[in-house]
Amino acid sequence: MIRIDAADRFRSSDGPVTLWVTGVRLVANRPEQDEWVWLEGVKIGQDGRSSDWARILVRGSLLAVPRQHRPGSAR
Repeated sequence: MIRIDAADRFRSSDGPVTLWVTGVRLVANRPEQDEWVWLEGVKIGQDGRSSDWARILVRGSLLAVPRQHRPGSAR
């Protein structure tokens, strides 16, 4: 599960969302400087219940692994 803030979404007016991710797709026709990926999955409501299936365009940096958690990095 991942919490996606409005600022990390392509359509930020839709607000934040929690998504149970079932798939990740790269955006093939994007300019190199724009790092966006599609996240697919089931929306999770504030009450913890699953809702609709969704495909959400998010900034690639949202999925970046912090340096201290990368395999082979100094601890």
